Amino acid sequence: MTTDAQKNALLEDFRTYLEQSRLDPFAAEEQPDLHTLLSEMTGLKTEVKTEARQFKSALDTLSSALSTVQDDNKALTAELALHAERLEQQQRQIMRTMLLDIVDIYDRLTSGLEVLHNYRPVASLFKHSRDQDVRFIRHFKAGQVMTVRRFDQLLQRYQVRPVDCIGQLFDPVTMNAVETGHDPKLENGIVLEELRKGFLFQDQVLRLAEVKVNKINAKEYL
Repeated sequence: MTTDAQKNALLEDFRTYLEQSRLDPFAAEEQPDLHTLLSEMTGLKTEVKTEARQFKSALDTLSSALSTVQDDNKALTAELALHAERLEQQQRQIMRTMLLDIVDIYDRLTSGLEVLHNYRPVASLFKHSRDQDVRFIRHFKAGQVMTVRRFDQLLQRYQVRPVDCIGQLFDPVTMNAVETGHDPKLENGIVLEELRKGFLFQDQVLRLAEVKVNKINAKEYL
């Protein structure tokens, strides 16, 4: 039989065994080397710095490329705007030339229509064909009226309107005084007669009106 002292000794040995069993795995592992740890941290820090520099370089490159693209875009936008402005000016000049030709034809048509309105057949001449001639003139005048009306519509469509002259004060911007008259009942500089119709295209002068201006005092208009 074992004594109490033997039991206690056995328990102490067992406790010691258990404690050794818990400490042995840790003892078996290699303890970290401080120098190696510092070397690895230094290498990692260097690698992070390198990647940061590469990232910054890539970011600078992208920023430079973006700036170049923006500058090119601004230059292209300015060039397109200039080209559009030149194209608009060319189109406007072509339109002005075309409209001047149209108003010239319009002048001739209205002049011819005025002649037809003032036409009176001579009773003593061509008695045998007088009625036929009158009918022809009447039909021709009706055709001229329709043609002039179509030209009026065409000019209105392109925002062309005549300059209002007669009874107005002479305007050197829209009128050209080619004759003077004398009417003491009217103010100096009042337009007495329109000798050639003027036109505005989109509120800008397309053709100056040629007018006869009332002159009382000095030679101011010719």
